[in-house]
Amino acid sequence: MLGECQSKCEHIAGVPLTPNIAGRFHRLYLAKGALATTAIEGNTLSEEEVLKSMDGTLRLPPSREYLEREVRNIIEAFQKIFSQALAGLLPKLNAEAFMSLNRAVLHNLSLDEGVSPGEIREHSVGVARYRGAPHADCRYLLDRLGEWLDGPEFACPDPNLRVAFGVIKAILAHLYLAWIHPFGDGNGRTARLVEFQILVSYGVASPAVHLLSNHYNLTRSEYYRQLDRASKSGGDVMPFIKYAVQGLLDGLREQVAEIRQYQLEIMWSNHVHEVFGNTKSAALIRRRNLVLDISKHSGPIRFSQLREISPRTVEAYRSKTMMTVKRDIRAIQEAGLIVRSKAGILPNKSIIEAFLPDRLDFAKIKASVG
Repeated sequence: MLGECQSKCEHIAGVPLTPNIAGRFHRLYLAKGALATTAIEGNTLSEEEVLKSMDGTLRLPPSREYLEREVRNIIEAFQKIFSQALAGLLPKLNAEAFMSLNRAVLHNLSLDEGVSPGEIREHSVGVARYRGAPHADCRYLLDRLGEWLDGPEFACPDPNLRVAFGVIKAILAHLYLAWIHPFGDGNGRTARLVEFQILVSYGVASPAVHLLSNHYNLTRSEYYRQLDRASKSGGDVMPFIKYAVQGLLDGLREQVAEIRQYQLEIMWSNHVHEVFGNTKSAALIRRRNLVLDISKHSGPIRFSQLREISPRTVEAYRSKTMMTVKRDIRAIQEAGLIVRSKAGILPNKSIIEAFLPDRLDFAKIKASVG
């Protein structure tokens, strides 16, 4: 699984996308990561609300404003860590670094009495069904954790295994911080920020660094079960690592599929423009735009709906008769750009997939044999 994670992380990092799509992809997973990191702790904002917060357009009633502050703290911490990584200024992992991340997590939040952002707790705590480390030992344990993570056991002997080593290191840092539980609040969010920082420092691309947090949130009950199981194991961390790596791999597979879909959309748009060429003909421009607008719909479009599928088709056919629409559809179909069925009209994107390398489709073979 680690080998496949390594391969897919490198694939995601090396895939060229248009600036618009790359920015949208980065923004979407930044929102997902921030939401997942806080949702595990009970934040109830939706993904749409987080995206609005990033745009500065979210308006919440006073009773829910703290939810946005929680998410904003994580987003700002993500952005700071990424900027530090790009500048080669990531701090060394030690008690001060962990405390700084906790300070960022709890910034401007209303906290329980005795809880101070970035300060080690001065009381004993129970965590689920196990007890956190004695508060007097926490600073020492954080420094020891940092020394271990930056020590020879995590020194990667082969650059080709760098991401795999980073994944293991990030997961163990998360697990040990959860065990120590050094802060009065925000321990889980701090652990996931440390995980994020380590993944970034090992070269994992920006969309993929959020996938572990997404996995923990999507499997929240299993996440807590695995933490509890690891705490009672006497030091057997392998089940938690396997649980985390499997979730990361599933997320990476989904991201690769998304990226592939983005690339197919770009290739399809390029193909449509090539078919019509650099034309100045009003009719050809109208037909080209019609194909592209049909392509934006997820399902078949009925002939009667064609004139109204977008503002520009409304404008293009405002003074035209249905005969013009029929001629345009016939010409587009003859060019192989659409297919028609009883359900309606669809873009013929299969012609793009036809240029993919040939290989046996075992799923289809299995289905036909069955």
